[in-house]
Amino acid sequence: MGKSAARSGGKSAARSGGKSAARSGGKSAARSGGMSAARSGGKSAARSGSVWVFGYGSLVWNPGFAHASAQVARLDGFRRAFCMRSIHHRGTPQAPGLVLALDAAPGARCDGLAFEIPARIAPETLEYLRARELISAAYLETVQPVTLQGGRQVEAVTYIIDRAHDQYCGALPLEEQARIIARAHGGRGPNAEYLVQTAEHLAALGLRDAELDWLVTRVRALARCGATDR
Repeated sequence: MGKSAARSGGKSAARSGGKSAARSGGKSAARSGGMSAARSGGKSAARSGSVWVFGYGSLVWNPGFAHASAQVARLDGFRRAFCMRSIHHRGTPQAPGLVLALDAAPGARCDGLAFEIPARIAPETLEYLRARELISAAYLETVQPVTLQGGRQVEAVTYIIDRAHDQYCGALPLEEQARIIARAHGGRGPNAEYLVQTAEHLAALGLRDAELDWLVTRVRALARCGATDR
């Protein structure tokens, strides 16, 4: 299930993680309780055992932190979608790109990887993740129940979209998403690379995502016909 590849995904990066950019407070239960719950949950888990982190986008192929295991897992009640404008990693404020986020949706499910973080490195790993994921505070840090492939359920730190944030864009048609992704470029490289890497690694895990596969095909077609600047 890609455990060894994921396990080797970047131990040194966790050690060099940046300062926290976490956002406080909010309106909904997720906004008001999610971040503090994740922090307190992470600390208590670190005292008693491993901390789990759920990855569904770039964490699947570039976690950037050491971990004891990476297991296929399911999160219910959320869908993976390009519903967040990226103004740092895969776009700029002047020309935003798109990155994946978890958007709440009744009856939805998202398949990804659950990373098991040893207690002794949990605090530094969470610090690294907050610097990486909360750079513009459009994600909310929450703790969600995820089901591992064998049926075991664990509580995992999970980054979901803040629908009240101005970077939220949950209603974009797939064609518009493709055109944005085809042309955007940010601090971590082309937006198209982010899309392709995520789709290919999910497929390698047996977790194909039909929308991502369609977007890969369409973005490549736009690149071939030189439509990326439109």
